[in-house]
Amino acid sequence: MAIPLLTVCRKIKCNLPISFGLSLFSSTKTNSMLTALKQQKLLQSLKAYRKDFLDGNITELDESGTRIMINRFLSDVLGYKQLEEIKTEYMIKGTYADYVIQVNKTRHFLVEVKALSFQLSEKHLRQTVNYGANEGIEYALLTNGKNFEFYKIIFEQPISSRLIFALDLSDASTLKNAADHLQHLHKESVVKNLFKPLWNKCEATDPYNIAGIICSEPVLQCIKKLIKTRYNEKCDADIILGSVHKILTDKMDVGLIKPFKSAKVRVKKDKKNVEAEIKTEVPADSEL
Repeated sequence: MAIPLLTVCRKIKCNLPISFGLSLFSSTKTNSMLTALKQQKLLQSLKAYRKDFLDGNITELDESGTRIMINRFLSDVLGYKQLEEIKTEYMIKGTYADYVIQVNKTRHFLVEVKALSFQLSEKHLRQTVNYGANEGIEYALLTNGKNFEFYKIIFEQPISSRLIFALDLSDASTLKNAADHLQHLHKESVVKNLFKPLWNKCEATDPYNIAGIICSEPVLQCIKKLIKTRYNEKCDADIILGSVHKILTDKMDVGLIKPFKSAKVRVKKDKKNVEAEIKTEVPADSEL
């Protein structure tokens, strides 16, 4: 079983900064998601949506027909009000995004719809990201009614995007997991600004961020102490960093990775205590 890095560091008395542990390894409570009852209602709505549209009876559907599906999805599953909060054909610099979700005069995310018969593609994503970038909307949902991909638009040069989650609602076995993700897009979560902790978790576990943490001084110091404990070898940080870089750049066979096992500590008994133990031991036949 894998041991969390912070636990290992504590066992060998490796002093990490408090902020390091709190930000990455502690589970801090944020504003609560939907109540259990409302999560169950969301799941039931998803099941009804799948039954009506994705049970195999509908295989070919153009974009206008798919929008009927998405109208139902946005209102019945995610809880937004038609017209008032679901803005259709939203004009952005001379062109139109399919939907913008706007609650209390705040535009929370846009929705770009493609035909059910289409596979979502990079071209569709670029179009969606351009809509969001031109209008200053940070989050976007790209869908064909079956597949749903939720993105964070990164406002840097050049403009880019990061996938937060992707779902296939045609698979009945994954609907519970889908409901867990989609509760973040539900109206009650959106008005609490719960996109922020969702994105924060996604960003915190970004492979490049994790790589930076692994190469950081606190982690290198922990590795040095682990090596000293296990192999009784003193290694410079530069040598360890070189090995870490090799891990990050080389394609390693996961099956060949050696699990770390702490060295067994042999306790040497004091000579006087051993002698005392011998004296107190009486042979079984001493009374004869």
